[in-house]
Amino acid sequence: MIAKLFIGLARLWQWGPSAILPPTCRYTPSCSAYAITAWSRYGAFKGSWLALRRILRCHPWGGSGHDPVPLIENE
Repeated sequence: MIAKLFIGLARLWQWGPSAILPPTCRYTPSCSAYAITAWSRYGAFKGSWLALRRILRCHPWGGSGHDPVPLIENE
């Protein structure tokens, strides 16, 4: 239930400010799409942890390119 709330907030971001601002994401998929996938796959807590780690990697000295949500076994 919490994950659905987070997904809704991320969708609002995608349809609102993100649609107006120029694209600046260093990774594909974008951080909001990454977070939505992480919340859908792993729930609110683990998904939030994965999304936060991704956002913290997004800086000028970080990486770039394709970075999908990891498939974590035994979940």
